[in-house]
Amino acid sequence: MKTIDDKRINRLLARNGVRFGIYKNGTFNEQLFPFDSIARVITHLEFETLQAGLIQRVDALNAFLEDIYHDGNAVRDGVVPEEFVYSAKGYLPECADITPPGSIHSHISGIDLVQDVDGSWTILEDNLRIPSGASYPLIARELSRIASPETFREQSIVDNRDYGDMLREAMDYANPGGISVILTPGRYNAAYFEHSYLAEKTGALLVGSASLFVKNNKLYHKDYKGGEVRVGAVYRRISDEYLDPLTFLPESLIGVPGIMDAYRAGNVALLNAPGNGVADDKGIYYFVPAMIRYYLGEKAVLKNAPTYLPFFEKDMELVMDRLDELVVKDVAEAGGYGVVFGSSLNGEDLEKLRQAVIAEPRRFIAQEVVDFRDMDVKENGETVPRKADLRAFVVTGSETRVWASGLTRFSRDPDSCIVNSSQGGGFKDTWVLSR
Repeated sequence: MKTIDDKRINRLLARNGVRFGIYKNGTFNEQLFPFDSIARVITHLEFETLQAGLIQRVDALNAFLEDIYHDGNAVRDGVVPEEFVYSAKGYLPECADITPPGSIHSHISGIDLVQDVDGSWTILEDNLRIPSGASYPLIARELSRIASPETFREQSIVDNRDYGDMLREAMDYANPGGISVILTPGRYNAAYFEHSYLAEKTGALLVGSASLFVKNNKLYHKDYKGGEVRVGAVYRRISDEYLDPLTFLPESLIGVPGIMDAYRAGNVALLNAPGNGVADDKGIYYFVPAMIRYYLGEKAVLKNAPTYLPFFEKDMELVMDRLDELVVKDVAEAGGYGVVFGSSLNGEDLEKLRQAVIAEPRRFIAQEVVDFRDMDVKENGETVPRKADLRAFVVTGSETRVWASGLTRFSRDPDSCIVNSSQGGGFKDTWVLSR
C-alpha cells in the first residue's frame, strides 16, 4: 500500500484554504488544522454498534427537545429535574410551543466519543447547536484520493463523499417551500471554510444576513441584481443569540430581523433549531441514558463517562472527597475550555476550584478520568502516541443516519488530553471498513 504523504496533503489543504480562525486577545488569527495521514480505522462490526447507539441517542435527544418545549413530560415524571432544564443557559423560552417540521430539532448532531483501552466506546459530549468539523475529513479524503489513489482501491473503505447528499436530504425534508441556504456570519468566522465548502457540496446558496429579509412572515433572498426568491430552509451557522435581533440580542448585526416569526409560522426551517443548547448542556448529559429508557423504552447502547453532579448532595460529597482525582467541567464552556484536571492543580488552585463548585453547583459537572486509547501520529519523522477522540456526525431528515466517517482529533501535546483545534490539536481521516 502506498503511504500518503502528510506534507503533500497539508500543502494541498493550505492551497485550498482549509483553515480555522480563532479570536484571542481581541485579534483574529487564521491557522492550518494539521492533518496526520495515519487514519483511524473502524471495523464494519464496530461501526454497526456505533451506528445503533448514535441513532438511539440522537432520536432520544430529539424527543427530549420536542417534549420540553411543549408538554414537559420528562420534567413532570422526574426523568430530568426542572432546575436542570429551565435554568440551562441553552434553554430559550422564546422557542416554547414551536414545532419544527417533522418535530426534528437536531438535524445535524456532532457526538464526541473516545475509545477506551479495552476497545469500548464512551460518549463525552453531545453537540446539537452548531456542530462543526465534517468538512475536514471530507476534503482530506478527497485530497488523499488524489495523492494516493492506490490506497483507496486496495482497501475496503466506505466512501465518505455522501455527506453532502445526507445534509441536502435533511434540508429538503424540513423545507416547507423555497430554496435552501447556508447562513454564515461571514469571512471572519472560525469555520468559514466549512460554510463555503458545504454550500458547494449540498448545492445550497451561501448567504449572509444582509441578503435575507422577512416579509409577511416569509423569508426571502435578494440577489445582487435585486431579484427576490423565497427561502424555505436555512442551515444556519450563527449562534442562537445572534440569529434574530428582534427576538434575541438587539445589537446583533449578523442576524435576520423577523426570522423567528417566519420560523414560528412554519414558513421556514432552521437547521439546527434554536434552543437546542438545553440538550447539549453538560449537566443534561448526565440524564441521557434515562431519556433513552423514557422515550424509547430501550437500554443505552453506548455509555456515558461516569459523571457526578455537585447539584445533588450525595454527588457533592463525593466530588469534594475526590476533587484531586476527577475532571471538572464548566457546563457553559466549549472548545476544550473550562476543563480542569484536579490532579494538575496545586493546593491553592484546588481550593479555588473547590470553592467555585460549592458556590455554583449547577455550573459544574465532575467526571472520572477516562483512560482512552492513544493513537499513532507522525511527528518529526517518527511515530508517536497521542490522545484522540472522534466526532461522529448524525444527520436526521426522513430518517436518522450516521455518516460512515467522522472527525478524529488528536492532541499534539504528549501530556494533554485536550484535542480541540482551538487548543492546538490536529486531525485525521476516519476509515470505516465495508467488510
